[in-house]
Parts: sequence; structure tokens; C-alpha cells
Amino acid sequence: MNPLAARTIATLALLMFSLTQGLRRAVQTKPDSASTIFGTRHRTWRQTIERVGCVAGALSALGVRRGERVAILSLNNDRYFELMYAIPWIGAVLVPINTRLATPEIEYILSDSGASLLFIDAAMAHHLTALRDKMPAVRESVWLDDIASPDGMLHYEDLTAYEAPEDVFASGDDLAGLFYTGGTTGRSKGVMLTHTNLVINAMNAVAGIGFNSDTAYIHSGPMFHLADGASTFGVTMAGGRHAFVHRFDPVDVLQTIQSEKITHAQFVPTMVNMLINHPRFGEFDISTLSFILYGASPMPDGVLRKAMQVMPHVRLMHAYGMTEASPIVTLLDPRYTTLSGPFAGRHKSCGQVALGCEAKVVDANRKEVARGTAGELAIRGTNIMKGYWNKPAETAAVLEDGWYYSGDGAIMDDEGFVFIVDRLKDMIISGGENIYSAEVENALSLIEGVAEVAVIGVPDEQWGERVHAIIVPKPGVTLTAEQVIEHCHEQIAGYKCPKSVDFRDKPLPLSGAGKVLKRDLREPYWKGFTKAVN
Repeated sequence: MNPLAARTIATLALLMFSLTQGLRRAVQTKPDSASTIFGTRHRTWRQTIERVGCVAGALSALGVRRGERVAILSLNNDRYFELMYAIPWIGAVLVPINTRLATPEIEYILSDSGASLLFIDAAMAHHLTALRDKMPAVRESVWLDDIASPDGMLHYEDLTAYEAPEDVFASGDDLAGLFYTGGTTGRSKGVMLTHTNLVINAMNAVAGIGFNSDTAYIHSGPMFHLADGASTFGVTMAGGRHAFVHRFDPVDVLQTIQSEKITHAQFVPTMVNMLINHPRFGEFDISTLSFILYGASPMPDGVLRKAMQVMPHVRLMHAYGMTEASPIVTLLDPRYTTLSGPFAGRHKSCGQVALGCEAKVVDANRKEVARGTAGELAIRGTNIMKGYWNKPAETAAVLEDGWYYSGDGAIMDDEGFVFIVDRLKDMIISGGENIYSAEVENALSLIEGVAEVAVIGVPDEQWGERVHAIIVPKPGVTLTAEQVIEHCHEQIAGYKCPKSVDFRDKPLPLSGAGKVLKRDLREPYWKGFTKAVN
């Protein structure tokens, strides 16, 4: 094949990857089947694409041009879902904003992205007063809630009366979204993801998770987070249906699973823990639920064991990824989520690499290490981001020769199973020994009275750093540091065990993605130090 023909085929292949193509496929294959359910609102795929087209027309009328950024600051709802297709319909760029951010952080994202429109709901409206005169690039704010919009502000439903323009068919390397990192490692960075990135990831979700036209998926994790977005685009592509709850609440989730006959869900371990330990858990019929995807942080063995006991009919799959990878990197087949039999032990892995990407473990010089050796996980594939928005130095630091260097410590075994041992920044070095906090947290999670636990490194004059545990006991339970340390010595090597323990009665601080904010936990212990390692 001559070079020109090869380039032509490659270009045509890229052009096929358009987010709106998945929506058109759903309409073509399931036009009158349910598409979205939110409260009393039920729509079909035919109705959804009509609304998406009209909203796209309104965006154009409001002056949004191809490549411009459109921000959404809202709790979960069906209108949010429609915007995720209306924005790319005109070739604009989606900017979902974390609803847990403080006003100055929201101001930063609006400014950094240069968003020209902001969609906002009542739960987030308190930011508008503080943001007044601080978002000069935003030409218009649009109200997403059911209640009447504030004076002078367009209501989302006003946009559905416009005429639908032709889909510009943004695709391939066109920018589809700016997804700002959670800020666990510093100031938020806008991750630039293309249509190809997101469509390849959706295909990985369909193939790996098994979405099909019978899938009923509940959006209980925040829609601003790409972990939910992976399922959004995948379920649509398969012609399944979407049910939405504003935010994760155990009772709301259980009621929705029962009433809408939900088949698939995605929860971070914190959510799984809250769900299965809720006093009303047994009141609801969740027999239709057949699949739970979990990830974002390690699943404590104690939580996983109970989940398997109380939901024996549900297949549990561990997914690992990051925003920069759109986000899926590895998936663990549910048959390995077992505590007995020939596959026992595999549940501690986050699985094998997804179909559309490649992974390796490297040393400090970015040279691949032998299987079974800990190092940094690197990923390559069409799911990897274009880079960080307006941050070439930060982009160059993590992208090299097509590989993305994740900063996550991992081990890969001889069959390609990946074991995440820690975020490298969370590794504790005590007396010259590397200690991975995830392993210690796993051991501590098995204590009956532990509700939540985080392990960090704190300064120690003798050892440089020592292992320190922060524990939230279950209500009514009293634990002592001696009990905790003694238990840990029964589970893991002595040098890994906590040398000190703090107890707190309020939940651990979490990012919008459900990850424990260890930076916040470390801060008081490292005051007065010029760096957070010793």
C-alpha cells in the first residue's frame, strides 16, 4: 500500500470516532425505547435526539462556535446528559466542573478554560453571586433546574424551542472535552480529550463491561467525573437506558434500582461501603442489579467480602484508570473477584489492560522492569490525552514517545495482571524501606469496628518517616491504638504496621471522584517542613 493510501485510510478511520455517532446509533436501533429516566421524566431515544439537536441550535444562536468551551456546574440530571451530546453536535468543547469545589477554584477553571457559556443548577447557584464580575469570558449563564430561573437568566427548556442545525460531525482528533483533574497532586489541570479518546474508551467499556441494549445504568456517581462519562457514552452507544439521581444517597440509589430495574452501576469503594452497611439495605428488591463496576481507590478486603456476601447475584469488576487515559486502563474480569478457588488472590489486582491500550511498568529511568517488580505504570494507546490545556511543561513531563507516565506505583505479573501498590507520592519510606499505604489500609479495613481508614507518612526523627493511621470508627465502637497496631501485626510485616494512630469522628475528606484527600490529612503533620518527605 502506498503512503498516501495508508494516510487516507488512517484519516477515514479517525473520522469515524465521533461522540454523536453513538447517539445516532441508539436512535437508529432503539428509536422508541427508553433513553433517560429522571424523577417523573421518561424519554425515548427519538425524543432525546430531537432535544439534543434543538439545544445545539440554541447554543449556535447564543454565539458558541466550533472549538469554544461550554461549562456545566450541576448535580446529575437528564439535561446534563443532553448537553454532553448537544455541545459536541456543534463542535464545541465540554467542560464539566466538580460540584465540590470552592468558588475560587471554579473561578480558576472558568478562567483557565475560557468557557463562554455556563450551565448551572439551583444547588450550585450560591456561587453566582461570588463569581459576579469574575468570569469575563462567560457571555451567558443558563439555568438547568426545574424551578423558574433567576431574573434575566435563560432557562434550559427555553433552548429546546430552537431549530436543530446539521451535526458538524466533530470527530477524530477534534477536542471534545476539558476534564479538570481532581487536585489531589496540586492545582487542577485541564485534560484535553478528543473524540477518538472518548469513543475508544466507550468501546472498551462496551466490550469489557458488557453494555448492551438491555442495560439499565444508574448515574449515582457525579457526572462531572469521567468515570461516569465512560459509561455515559458506552451505554448510549449500546442503546441501553440511563437513570439519574441528583447525587449518591444510599436510599435514593436503592429505590431507583428497585423502581427502574437497574442492571448496571458504578460505585467507588466509599459508596459500596455506605450502601451495604445502610440500615435499610435489606428493604429493597435489587434483584435486577447484575453488575457493579468499582474503582477510583483501592477496595478494602473487608468491604469487598461483605459486598460479595450480601449481593451474591452481582458480578463485581474492578476498573483502574485516570482522566488522562479517558479513563479506562485495566479491567478485572468478575470471575477473579473471588476469595476461594483457583482464582483466589486475583481480586487484589485491578485486572488486565483494556483492549484499546497497552501498559508497562518502568523504573526511575523509564526503562521497563522485570515482571513482579514494582515501578511506575506507563500507558500507551488511542485513549491517551492530547495533553494538559495551556500547560506544555506539565504535558512534556508525563508524555514521552506516545507513553503516558501515570505516577502510580504498580506491579505486573506474568499474565499481565496489574497490581496498583500506591500513588507514588503516597509511598512511605521508613528506615530505607518502601511501604505502600494501600497495603496497610487493606489490613486495617479488616478490623470489625473500622468504618474508614487512611494511612500516611509523618515525620519521625529516628526513621525519617513513620507509618501513621487515621481511622474513623463505626458508630458506637471504641477502638484503641494498641488494638489497631496489634491487629496489623497479625496481617502484615512489622515494619509496615502503624507506629501511631489517630481516631476521628467525622468522615475522611474526599475529592469529587471519591478519593481520600491525603494531601489534606498530611498537612498538619508536615507544618514547618520545607518538603513533605523526610
